[in-house]
Amino acid sequence: MPAAAPDDLSQEAVARVRASFARQTMMATFGASIDALGPGRCRIAAPVLPQARQQQGFGHAALAFALGDSAAGYAALTLMPPGTEVLTVEMKINLLAPATGPRLVAEGRVVRSGRRLTVVTAEVADDGGRTLALRQGTMIAVAGEAAAS
Repeated sequence: MPAAAPDDLSQEAVARVRASFARQTMMATFGASIDALGPGRCRIAAPVLPQARQQQGFGHAALAFALGDSAAGYAALTLMPPGTEVLTVEMKINLLAPATGPRLVAEGRVVRSGRRLTVVTAEVADDGGRTLALRQGTMIAVAGEAAAS
C-alpha cells in the first residue's frame, strides 16, 4: 500500500491515530511501527523478535494476530470522527503459512464503515510479500481516551 498523500487524510486524523498507537504497549513490545496511513487504510510492520517466536522458531501466530488486529483497527479509526477511539468487537484469522522471515507487515483496510460498527480486513505478509495470514473482523467506535479509564 503506498503511503497516503497528505491531502488524503487530515492532519488531525493522522495525529489521532499516531497518538493512539503510541499508547499501545503491546505494539511497543513487538517493536512495531506504522508504515503508512490513508483513509480506511493502515500498514504496520514489526520484526519477528526472539520473544515473539513459538516452539519451532516460527513467528508466533499471536504476533500476526496482534499486527493484523491493530492495522485493521487503525484503518477503521482513520474514518471515525474526532473524539472517538476504536475497539475490536470480533475477529477471525486464517493462518496460511508459518512466519519464517525476519519481519511481518500487516495491511489493514476498511471493507464497510457504519455509524457504529466497521467491518475490516487485514493481510499479514512477510518481507517477501508472501501472505501468512488473513484477518477479518468488526470494530466499534467508542469515546476517546476516557474508554481506557
